[in-house]
Amino acid sequence: MAFSDYQYEIYLNGLAGLRPPYPTDIARLEQAAKERLDPEAYGYVAGSAGTGATDRANREAFDRWRIVPRMLRDVSVRDLGTELFGRTYPAPVALAPIGVQSIVHPDGELATARAAASLGIPTVLSTASSHTLEEVAEADGPRWYQLYWPHDDEVTLSLLDRAAKNGYDTLVVTLDTWTLAWRPTDLDHAYLPFLRGTGLAIPLSDPVFRSRLERPVEEDLNAAILQWAPMFHGRSHTWDRLSLLRDNWDGPIVLKGVQHVDDALRAADAGMDGVVVSNHGGRQIDGAMASLDALPAVATAVGDRLTVLFDSGIRTGSDVVKALALGARAVLLGRPYVWGLAAGGEDGVRHAVRSLLADLDLTLGLAGHRTPADLDPSALEAR
Repeated sequence: MAFSDYQYEIYLNGLAGLRPPYPTDIARLEQAAKERLDPEAYGYVAGSAGTGATDRANREAFDRWRIVPRMLRDVSVRDLGTELFGRTYPAPVALAPIGVQSIVHPDGELATARAAASLGIPTVLSTASSHTLEEVAEADGPRWYQLYWPHDDEVTLSLLDRAAKNGYDTLVVTLDTWTLAWRPTDLDHAYLPFLRGTGLAIPLSDPVFRSRLERPVEEDLNAAILQWAPMFHGRSHTWDRLSLLRDNWDGPIVLKGVQHVDDALRAADAGMDGVVVSNHGGRQIDGAMASLDALPAVATAVGDRLTVLFDSGIRTGSDVVKALALGARAVLLGRPYVWGLAAGGEDGVRHAVRSLLADLDLTLGLAGHRTPADLDPSALEAR
């Protein structure tokens, strides 16, 4: 079944008097989610660093490019299949690692993983998950593991071992969040879910981490949180430390948060398999460059050595087309699926992702292209 068939499914349901249970426009879906959420939870997901300049820059960068459609091509049937790290997925889209999802829906990452599994696309589980590696793996879909890298090598190796044993085949190492940025929305609410024990299911269930505690987590949660905080936050890692991960992870390793060409080149030299061109959706540095502006140079520099992925600002199918044309092999979808989760749990996530995939499928064909591999910069024009 083509992803674009979701459009006709909706229209056919309309003949029976049924409308989609959730909005198909991402802005309206966000509004529907906002109406369901506490201000603290909504602000945590929607908020950005500082003035929000980087988040706005991400969207403005997409607006600076226009798709140039081509006509009279045989594109009636498209194939969105994409190969990543030796495995073929049905579309060039994965679900980005977003933590503490239980603040928007009780099922959190469990619902997200089940929705992704039903569509055959990877979900990238955050270390800051509300549920354990083992629980999320029960969805039995394609799954990658995102590492917030602890400053305890034994805990790090335990997390990697658990991920590998539970079928997470790609390691995504986030580089840009070794400490939290100044985020006024969260500060004004005095809200950080981790300090309340939310989003710590993975470390608090880890046997090596638990062995560091004087009392079990269940008896003294506050002490466990105080043990966790300095282990995961406040100090940065350096390039020479990547060997620890490379020596102890058999699968692909992807570095997330790369925007400078020199960092992409160093990743390749360090034996990494991919990079995610990302500014964390504008959540870490106020006034940083848009991820889409960084993408072409990174793809040109290392695209023949590394798999270049992209996130930060993806909202529509046309956004995906633009990112692919500028050098990304695939994109990571972030906030839109969380708005779906907030609006309707697993069904809401599936709706949000199916909507994006249908939009991508239709946009690709209407622009005159049959596969993602057909896209290159000639498909776009700078505004």
